[in-house]
Amino acid sequence: MAHSSRDRQALSMQPAQRPVAAQRMIASFVRTACLAGLACAWTMSAVAQGHATFAAGNERPRIGLVLSGGGARGAAHIGVLRVLEELRVPITCITGTSMGSIVGAAYASGTSVQEMEAIVSRMSAEALFREQPPRFEQSMRRKADDHINYIGPEIGIRDNKVQLPKGLVSGVQLESVLRQLSKIKGYYDFDRLPIPFRAVATDIVTGEAVVLRSGELASAMRASMSVPGAFAPARIGGRTLLDGGLVRNLPVDVARDLCADVVIAVNLGSPLLKEDEVGSILSVAQQMVNILTEQNVQQSLRELRPGDVLLTPNLEGFSSSDFDSLPAIVTRGEEVARAARNELARFAIPEQEYQQLRRRQSAPPVPVAESADEIRVENLRRANPQAVLAMMDTRTGERLEADRIDHDMQRIYGSGDFEHVGYRVTQDADENVLAVEAIEKAWGPDYLRFGLNLSSDFRGDAFFNLLGSYRQTWINSLGAEWRTDVQVGRNSLLVSEFYQPLDVTGLFFVAPRVEATREPIDLFLDSDRIARYDVKSALAGLDLGLQVTRWGEARIGIVGGRLDAELDTGPASLAPTALDKAQQGAYTAQLKFDQLDSVTLPRRGFAATAQFYSSEEDLGADETYAKWDADFLAAYSFGEHTLQLALQGSGTFSGTRPRYDQSSLGGFLNLSGLRTFELYGDEMRLGRLVYQHRLLRQTLMEGTFIGISLEAGQVREPVVPGNRTDVLTGGSIFLAMDTLLGPVYVAYGIAEGGSESVYFLLGQY
Repeated sequence: MAHSSRDRQALSMQPAQRPVAAQRMIASFVRTACLAGLACAWTMSAVAQGHATFAAGNERPRIGLVLSGGGARGAAHIGVLRVLEELRVPITCITGTSMGSIVGAAYASGTSVQEMEAIVSRMSAEALFREQPPRFEQSMRRKADDHINYIGPEIGIRDNKVQLPKGLVSGVQLESVLRQLSKIKGYYDFDRLPIPFRAVATDIVTGEAVVLRSGELASAMRASMSVPGAFAPARIGGRTLLDGGLVRNLPVDVARDLCADVVIAVNLGSPLLKEDEVGSILSVAQQMVNILTEQNVQQSLRELRPGDVLLTPNLEGFSSSDFDSLPAIVTRGEEVARAARNELARFAIPEQEYQQLRRRQSAPPVPVAESADEIRVENLRRANPQAVLAMMDTRTGERLEADRIDHDMQRIYGSGDFEHVGYRVTQDADENVLAVEAIEKAWGPDYLRFGLNLSSDFRGDAFFNLLGSYRQTWINSLGAEWRTDVQVGRNSLLVSEFYQPLDVTGLFFVAPRVEATREPIDLFLDSDRIARYDVKSALAGLDLGLQVTRWGEARIGIVGGRLDAELDTGPASLAPTALDKAQQGAYTAQLKFDQLDSVTLPRRGFAATAQFYSSEEDLGADETYAKWDADFLAAYSFGEHTLQLALQGSGTFSGTRPRYDQSSLGGFLNLSGLRTFELYGDEMRLGRLVYQHRLLRQTLMEGTFIGISLEAGQVREPVVPGNRTDVLTGGSIFLAMDTLLGPVYVAYGIAEGGSESVYFLLGQY
């Protein structure tokens, strides 16, 4: 074994010399230990007296800022930071949990208080939690779902087992906001931030506190704020993480380990609900979380030492979900910090020194790569990465823009296939790589949903339809989808369509389908029901289509089958057809454009549909005719006011339409005041102008509206002789509210001639 010269000298000592050397070493060690003990005693004495630990010379206490969780109440941390800057208190490191981690990470990465306040002023519950991308960005297939009033959550079917989502929202929208707050992009060691930082999360499997020391800063913030039940858990480093407030809501010990000689802790509190407030499953769950949080906070408070500073803002009147009041909550943080001015001022440093420190801590953000040499999609098991890339506007070689990438992530998430979508920019073999992390739904790939529609005009016409929809996705690498809808109620149906894209872009597709329907058709003379048809059909069809991404869809197809239309009640002269059963065979075409912001209560955009149906003997049809149907809707808003213009029409190109296949008018916003489907004939025209005013805004909902409508319509060549064929006018006044069960309308309508109706509707009108 080789030895250094010092080792060799020690080994070559004579026996008589070694005791002397040992004595000298022991004496030196004792002197050092005594000095260290005196220093420790002086330090503890200074702390006990409430003074800065290192008051002499250039050494000062390292101050750790500890920011607790508390949801929306965490905006108070921004107010505290503003006052700390005014008092010139130097922050050495920051630790935070949940909302505290968001504010702390933003500040640690170099975001100024003014920048945070500007971002917070634009934040709302809708901006954080309403995750579907703007409807303009969604695919036409997902837009079509909006015409069904789905109720309840999406239920997953996997391995023949029913599964539910992990949270109400995935956090995609939240992460886009977090990226705005963070000036550091990409993977990073949190010790190398302008201010060293730690975030705390909870491992859902072990229940342990997980201290996040490195990684994508926005992802760490997101993981620390994964409130159980509200946000789906985050996946980082192979661990599934929830809100850190469950185990360490005020991470004082983490700050001690990181840097802190002195702690400034901001505790937002977790107020327990009163007995009369605990009245539902959700409130019981919230109370349980609050109890767990408050217990670990009490432990952290016991870890505070003399000389530390505890700030507890007065947040009475603000809840953890009050994201629409963030600017007001910021003010509460300022108030508590100013009240503790004397305690905080003892840490102040000279103005010039503080400004130099803040310049270093507010260093410009680390630049993101100008462009991506490669864009890759990771973690996919079912979906085709090329199909995901086709949804993105960002391209290799083009400048990387955060806003565009965020829109790409929202669009991918809006496809309905993923529970979470994020991204990071990394270096791989000297190339810039934009890596899209798309996590497929754990409760997929098959989904079950239920829908409900109710309506009544309080004149004997009350309708309901209950729908069940089963959708199988990614049946093959091109994204084939098989969907089956079953509906019972006034209109019963069974429709099953296999949607097969012809390439990964989904531009062209084929769609074979089968359907069976049963529908009653009522005939009126004036407002008196005089007959009813019972129309049953069984059809099969095949469409070839073109989907112009998010703008529209075109289809041409062929359909055939059998239809049975019978007179259920009424005079024989009104029988729907001379045949007991009619063979069907027709060419079809359909063109759709949809750029509305909402189907429920549209405030801007437009939508249009045109359909063509040509019944041909060559295809086996018993009756030959060609018909068309078209509608148009445009909406424009200014402030809380909205104007809508709607036009509808149908008619015949050639031949005579059979009585079972004609058009109707009557009902809410379709000549309000008339009975539902009161006028029935060969041709129909309708024009409608609607004004609506939003009375109330609702979190995650469209709101509550009051509106009026002016309508004019006409039915030509009516089935029932004697019904009016001239242009009729009507109107309505209505109250509309977006609810968890869907849109609800209560309306009063009046039509020319004195007809009046009162309506209640749940679902689409």
